[in-house]
Amino acid sequence: MIAPTVGKTLLISTVIFFSVFLALILFSPSFPFSQSPLNPPPPERADIWSLRRLFEWRPCEWWLQRHPAPLPLKNNGYIRVDCYGGLNQMRRDFCDGVGIARLLNATLVLPKFEVAAYWNESSGFEDVFDVDYFIEKMNGFVQVVKELPAELASKEPFKVDCSKRKGLFDYVETVLPSLLEHRYISITPAMSQRRDRYPLYAKAALCQACYSALRLTATLEKKGSDLLEAIPKPFLSLHLRFEPDMVAYSQCEYSFLSANSTQAIDSARGERKPWTGEQARLWRARGKCPLTPNETAIILQSLSIPTTTNIYLAAGDGLMEVEGLTSVYANVFTKSTLLSSTDFENMHGNTKAALDYYVSINSDSYVATYFGNMDKMVAAMRAFKGLYRTLLLSRRAFAVLTNQGLNGNLLMEALWKVHRDDFVMGVGSALPECFCEFKL
Repeated sequence: MIAPTVGKTLLISTVIFFSVFLALILFSPSFPFSQSPLNPPPPERADIWSLRRLFEWRPCEWWLQRHPAPLPLKNNGYIRVDCYGGLNQMRRDFCDGVGIARLLNATLVLPKFEVAAYWNESSGFEDVFDVDYFIEKMNGFVQVVKELPAELASKEPFKVDCSKRKGLFDYVETVLPSLLEHRYISITPAMSQRRDRYPLYAKAALCQACYSALRLTATLEKKGSDLLEAIPKPFLSLHLRFEPDMVAYSQCEYSFLSANSTQAIDSARGERKPWTGEQARLWRARGKCPLTPNETAIILQSLSIPTTTNIYLAAGDGLMEVEGLTSVYANVFTKSTLLSSTDFENMHGNTKAALDYYVSINSDSYVATYFGNMDKMVAAMRAFKGLYRTLLLSRRAFAVLTNQGLNGNLLMEALWKVHRDDFVMGVGSALPECFCEFKL
């Protein structure tokens, strides 16, 4: 009689066990048919900077070894790089020009910076960068001179169109003949260079120029140092782009902007009309529309960046809708609030851009809302200095997720995951040929 009793006891125990197990499943909040009225609290998101990175970009060893191929005894002529646009665009063009000069075995003449009323600009290369330091650091990479030899000094350079020249053979086959014939030429490198096709000695010259040899003048460094000292620490440098001309150029339409902002954008549009309907949606989904200050604040919050964070606003004149940021992040500082009014009013566009650059490469963390020329240069220089708290906000992700109807905690969680993956996998650089990916 013992065996049947034991069997019956085991059967009852088994039934009770599975009944409890089934009840736990059915009434668990995660079970799809649960009738529990309570939603689980949103998971706590880690501070984005606390995450462990899997990859980093560091300067390549072949460049840092600083043993470039010897310069030929005789050069093929002189090249001047003519640079246009904002400071960081001109810097990018000049870096490319250094590589081209080495490629063609030419001596580099100090570049010509565009004098442009649009950029409130009249300063030249020597007003922004330390010329003697540049020449010293480029020794062995490419020859640089302040002045032309007497036989060329009175001549204007022969202008060579490089708008479609992008690789090694382009320059050797079409630009070198002009250099040999005229001995003194000017170029403006095309935006999309095929630097990967350069020989190592030309790439090394380009990398050395961009990341080691270009130092601000002593006057600008002093201003930058004073500005850096005035910012409460620690701080985040935020490069926020939402000026009328930029929004107009993007051809994006925004709702809920102030009347003043809308009028400023309309005045800047000219013939460049915004996209409408399905085209506007697709354009935004491709990440073509600048983030507003309010959208930027939402993303920063999703990354668990505290609203008490000290933020240096690296932005140009005419930034619109800034209240969308400052209403959430109150500790925001700008050049105009930290510098004397006299200092600020006497600054040209290049000087202001140089100070933003200086502060950004020395900040505790850097966030960019638009991957433009400054962002590429700052991200790369921070990688060069071993500063990896750098993040580029995803306009595309914000557009796609909000278009899906996400808001509140669901939007915050989705934005955090996108930027978490970007940060963990490492950030690219302005000139990837100068940097190599390291697995941590």
